[in-house]
Amino acid sequence: MTSVFVGQAADGVVVLDKQSGATSHALVARLRRILGIRRIGHAGTLDPMATGVMILGVGRATRLLGHLALHDKRYLATVRLGQRSSTDDAEGELVDVADASQLTLEQLEEACRPLRGAISQVPSTVSAIKVDGKRAYALARAGAEVQLKPRDVVVDRLDILALRRRGRHLDVDIDVECSSGTYIRAIARDLGEALRVGGHLTSLRRTRVGGFTLDDATVLDDQAPPMMTMAEAARRSFPVLEVDEGAARDVAYGRALDLRLDAEVVGLLAPSGRLLALYGPKGSKAAPITVFVGPDDEIGIG
Repeated sequence: MTSVFVGQAADGVVVLDKQSGATSHALVARLRRILGIRRIGHAGTLDPMATGVMILGVGRATRLLGHLALHDKRYLATVRLGQRSSTDDAEGELVDVADASQLTLEQLEEACRPLRGAISQVPSTVSAIKVDGKRAYALARAGAEVQLKPRDVVVDRLDILALRRRGRHLDVDIDVECSSGTYIRAIARDLGEALRVGGHLTSLRRTRVGGFTLDDATVLDDQAPPMMTMAEAARRSFPVLEVDEGAARDVAYGRALDLRLDAEVVGLLAPSGRLLALYGPKGSKAAPITVFVGPDDEIGIG
C-alpha cells in the first residue's frame, strides 16, 4: 500500500479494520481527535456488532467517499436458523420459531438459490434508510411500524461454508459478494423465512470494499494510522489517466477536456502522480465530476 502519514499530508484514505462494538460515528470522531482534523468522513457505516473493512476519507479525500461507497462488497457472516429477531440480528428481541436442526445442506442450497443474482430485496427495518425524514432504525426502535420499499440489488456470490447444529438451532456460515445497498441481515431474514424456521444474523465481517481488503486495513489505536494517497485509492477504484501539463491546468479550472473516456468515472493524474479530479464522458469530451485541486494549488505538473 502506498502510504503517507499525517505529518506529510492532510489528504488521504484510511482503511480501518473495525472492531465489534464500535460505531462508525465514534471511529470518525476518534480519528478526528487523533489527527486534529475535522474534515473526516466514512464511505458507508457498519453496524456496531459488525467488524471489518471501513473506509475513511481525510481532508479532500472526503469528496471521494461517495464514489467509493458505490463499489461492491464482500462479507463473511453467520446466520442462525430457528430463531427470528426484531432487528434481524443478534441485538434484537429473539423468538424461537421452529426446530432447524434437521435442515440439510441440500435444503439450504435450494433456499439460497432465489437470493442470488439480480434480486429485489426489502431492507431490514433497522437500517439507516430515511422514512419521512427520519432513520428507519430510530422509528423501529421507538415502536413505530416501518414499511420499507424493495430495492434492486445484485448478489454475485452466496456460498455456504459450514453448518453447526446448536440444539434446535442451526448456524450457517456464508460468504457473500454483493452490490452496494445489499443488506446481509435481510439475506439472513429471508433465508429463515424461505425455510419457515426464522433466521437472523449473529456475526458479520466485511472483508472487502471494491479494491480495498483486510490486507490494507489497520485497527485504530491511539496513534495516527497510515493513510493511502488519494491517487492510490483512485487506482484501486477507477481507471486512471495521466494528463499533460496543459490539461492539468485546465482540470484545475474545472474545464472540459478533449478526451474520450472508456468508463463513467476516470481518475485524472498530474505528471507528478497527484490525483487531480474524477472525470466522466460527456458527448465527445471529458467533463469534471469532482475536482480536487484549484488554480492556486501546487499540483506538481512540472
